[in-house]
Amino acid sequence: MAGPVDPRLWRYARSARRYLVLSVALSLVTTGCIVVAALLLARILAGVITDPGQRTLGSWAVQIVVFVLAIGCRGVATWWQSRLAHRAGAQVVAELEQAVLVTGAGLAPRELDSRRTELAVVVGSALSGLRAYLTGYLPALLLAVSVPPIVLVVIAVHDPTAGLIILITLPLIPVFMVLIGLMTQGRSAATLAAATRLSDQLLDLFAGMSTLRALGRETAGDTEDSGMTMRHRVRALGESLQARTMSALRMAFLSSMVLEMLATLSVALVAVSIGMRLVFGHMGLYAGLLGLILAPEVYLPLRAVGERFHAAQDGMAAAEKAFAVLESEDRAVKLAGAREIPDFRGVLEIRDLSVRSRDGFAPAGLSTMLRSGAITVLAGPNGCGKSTVLQSILGLMPPDAGTVLVDGVPVSELDPSSWWARVAWLPQRPVLLPGTLRENLELLGANTRGELLESASAATGFDAVLNELPDGWNTVVGSGGHGLSLGQRQRLALTRVLAADRPILLLDEPTAHLDDLSAATVLSALTARARAGATVVVVAHRRDLLAAADHVVEVHASRTDSPARPAANGHTAEEVVR
Repeated sequence: MAGPVDPRLWRYARSARRYLVLSVALSLVTTGCIVVAALLLARILAGVITDPGQRTLGSWAVQIVVFVLAIGCRGVATWWQSRLAHRAGAQVVAELEQAVLVTGAGLAPRELDSRRTELAVVVGSALSGLRAYLTGYLPALLLAVSVPPIVLVVIAVHDPTAGLIILITLPLIPVFMVLIGLMTQGRSAATLAAATRLSDQLLDLFAGMSTLRALGRETAGDTEDSGMTMRHRVRALGESLQARTMSALRMAFLSSMVLEMLATLSVALVAVSIGMRLVFGHMGLYAGLLGLILAPEVYLPLRAVGERFHAAQDGMAAAEKAFAVLESEDRAVKLAGAREIPDFRGVLEIRDLSVRSRDGFAPAGLSTMLRSGAITVLAGPNGCGKSTVLQSILGLMPPDAGTVLVDGVPVSELDPSSWWARVAWLPQRPVLLPGTLRENLELLGANTRGELLESASAATGFDAVLNELPDGWNTVVGSGGHGLSLGQRQRLALTRVLAADRPILLLDEPTAHLDDLSAATVLSALTARARAGATVVVVAHRRDLLAAADHVVEVHASRTDSPARPAANGHTAEEVVR
């Protein structure tokens, strides 16, 4: 986090603001109670010891009552602060998790795919470590800011010598805290990275377990001589995470011991100084008792900060990851416009579209018209940016250059809900959620009981799949369509697109995992939708799809820093009209 009290925390978690204000107030109350109780206790003890005539309860009734009230007030303030901290911790974690989820859902698909495991770890468990920051570290930090200066002034007023000793020894604790912090810098981040790698490995392993078992490779290594099986790899990652966690705990215990030793030696110096001066009569008993009572209170908050710093480190490292996501507005989907198209015709125009990739731009300088009533196929080699073109049309991938127009209006200026309500999209990996087939069908607003559904099911061949399922559309599938084969999942996703009465259809490899007969049937259905006036845009490599296209648009990538290349090199986008 950027400093002990990161301002980003208060910006993204509103409930933390009220907690901070109340914590400051309660810290001041606690400080006042400490000073009042010490003054009264020192006065009572000094009076009882030096004046035998005042060794009765009646002589000190008022002071004793005020002392008890001060102790009680301190206890209530500490309890209230702890209660507020636990409540604020739960609320802040919930708010940050919600904010990260919302912002993560708005990231561009490429960015989201690269950070999916990181987001899962941060939202799933890592942010819960932030509660230790709010319930332990932050209250101790506020007390460390308020208690030592005030108590030191009180001691110095009554005993300048003790005040000077404390003034000299007190900075040693923050100095050693800084040194320890430099030693442990990056340990929590490394632990979080190890947890992320382990989670990523486990997710990939679980996702591919059925395939590995089908191939008999669930216990096999990557190479014959590696000797490293998946079980051994996961165990190695787990042991690495365990080693990092234990190393962080060991450093936390050692640092706490160092801080305790410093505080103990400092208090001992003050006590020895006061004792020697009392013996030789160089100071009064009241001042000496006050110094002995308040000296530990000066060092206690700083010791608490050092002890609780390590407990809060994991949550602070996770908060850094969360803030990095929340601040990635330049990579987030920004469809902030509110324009609607009253006379929708479905004409899509792409002007000099370029999107930056790892090696340059893909696509690079693409310009074309995608008209309604026709099938337009985006063709080109792998990695040229065909799928990115579809995402830019949807507004999910902001272009680095150029624009996409819908009936003359830039996509970035359209109202997202209104625009997406007109589009049915089939990505390369269709999303199927846990639930019934009917619930998955309704994700794109398909009419689950109309004639369009029956014709779509017949066109994709999913009607034959339904006949084999005892519960039909009420059949429950798992995450990612678990329970269906790849071909059945593709048929369901195609049915969902064709059954949605949308004027624009965007399909990325629609005939993947389908046999030739099924692919021909799907192609006929797409042609019928196009002839009915829909704008059909297809990413394809298969010859049958290319042959059936009304327009074929060649998509090219650029491996330089320039979005477009000269036409002579054959890398600028060109449209081949059939």
